[in-house]
Amino acid sequence: MKITLNGEPRDLDGPTVQDLLAEIGLGAAKVATALNGTFLPAGRRGSTTLKDGDALEVVAPMQGG
Repeated sequence: MKITLNGEPRDLDGPTVQDLLAEIGLGAAKVATALNGTFLPAGRRGSTTLKDGDALEVVAPMQGG
């Protein structure tokens, strides 16, 4: 399926947000996600399916100070 991942067009398999995170190597990572501009809690990633044209933002926390 064709989605936009962090502003870049990508062709990925999915079908769920959690599957997609695993596909890009972030399955076990602590990240924040937003689907089509709406925050998506970690507990809903496995049950949230993606469709062509969706926009997913994945943000990892940064350390510093």
